[in-house]
Amino acid sequence: MSVHASAIVEDGAELGSGVEVGPFCLIGANVVLGEGVQLQSHIVVSGHTKIGARTVVHAQAALGGVGQIRNNDFSEGRLVIGSDCVIREGVTMSCGSRSGRGVTTVGDNGYFMAMSHIGHDCIVESDVTFANGAVLGGHTWIGQGAILGGLSAVQQYCRVGRGAMIGGVTGVNTDVIPYGMATGDHAVLGGMNIIGLKRRGVSREAINEVRAAFRAIFLSSKGSLFERARRAKETSPENLQIQEIVNFILADAKRSLCVADPSRKHVDAD
Repeated sequence: MSVHASAIVEDGAELGSGVEVGPFCLIGANVVLGEGVQLQSHIVVSGHTKIGARTVVHAQAALGGVGQIRNNDFSEGRLVIGSDCVIREGVTMSCGSRSGRGVTTVGDNGYFMAMSHIGHDCIVESDVTFANGAVLGGHTWIGQGAILGGLSAVQQYCRVGRGAMIGGVTGVNTDVIPYGMATGDHAVLGGMNIIGLKRRGVSREAINEVRAAFRAIFLSSKGSLFERARRAKETSPENLQIQEIVNFILADAKRSLCVADPSRKHVDAD
């Protein structure tokens, strides 16, 4: 374990073996740093925060502050960050709030570029990528492997499904289906993330079924969207991606669904 002479580690903090704390860092009394965590310099880790093994945090990050809520006096909120994450310069992550889950959770192997932000009570699953300046409002849920483009913003309580891709400078105020691609000042569903599906090892046959389901659900005018989704689920009972997408659509949610504009060209081709 290595702690720079200029760093402050408050009594009660727990530092695992191989932890490196660089110059001018501040580690609070209720912080737990897992094995091999690296804090490079000028970093504040406060609150009831736990950082998983081998996560690397770059300069000026602030992790574990109380949720950004007016008159917030809840000091018992928690932040749990997984293993093998990369947290770049100026990233901020808030603890949970009294009005929410009480904990903000970030999965393993996430890559969070400079100035990105995770708000209070969020659930961010593993393998996500946040480009520079991508930000989450409180209570949002980001599925495994999702990619958020630079300067994108996800509104409170929104869901972004597994493997979805949010374009740069996109405002998300609706739920984005798994493997969907959303772009625009106010997000519009532009198609399916075919490259992401291929990277996950989904077969060409299954991808073609997903394409057909997307068109049937979002570009058809026969029946309501929920009716079309149920038909797609019945038509392709063995396609796990279609089942996941339809279950996402039919789930109870606080936000409406991000849908496609039939007049636009859709990116569901190679």
